[in-house]
Amino acid sequence: MTKGLDRTPLDRTPLPRDFFDRSVLDVAPDLLGRTLVRRGDEGTIELRLTEVEAYAGEVDPGSHAFRGRTARNSVMFGPPGHTYVYFTYGMWHCLNLVCGPEGHASGVLLRAGEINVGAGLARVRRVSARNDKELAKGPARLATALDVDRTLNGSDLFDGPTPALSVLHGTPPSRDQVRSGPRTGVGGDGAHQPWRFWIDSDPTVSPYRAHAPRRRRAK
Repeated sequence: MTKGLDRTPLDRTPLPRDFFDRSVLDVAPDLLGRTLVRRGDEGTIELRLTEVEAYAGEVDPGSHAFRGRTARNSVMFGPPGHTYVYFTYGMWHCLNLVCGPEGHASGVLLRAGEINVGAGLARVRRVSARNDKELAKGPARLATALDVDRTLNGSDLFDGPTPALSVLHGTPPSRDQVRSGPRTGVGGDGAHQPWRFWIDSDPTVSPYRAHAPRRRRAK
């Protein structure tokens, strides 16, 4: 248990679809403290979300949808309550939850969380983690721990009673525990938007890293 955080009894009521049918800047901080459930053939993992980032589509230079709809980002255009999973750096997957009105691309990147159920299964997938606080500390680690890949892209959080991924009400933190700042690794015109949200002092939150342009190798 993290010192200083309110741990009232967990509310296992699933969030309704209209929770996601709002502005991404309302949904993102409101996801903190919620319980993400991943169901699979090997078992179930539940984690408490501690860090997220908002991406506002066509008006956001940091978003994959900034330049419009493509085959890769089409799920971001709705309907809300679906997943957007992308592959990055040729090795990692990242999990996003689509939100906002249908037709306007936006989503929340799930950056980190505390695994409360199924830690043993997560350890098998995250053998390099030095302790349980590192199992889902960062978006690629979170996706790896939960066995999330492109086969889950576009999946519906409300697909029957036991969807592959769903979000429960959980235990949201108080407002004074929520912090915001620039998004990790975002450069250009979107670099300074304070659209990363996290629970203050939570040990599962990933470290902030500013964008570092790739250097071309000298010929």
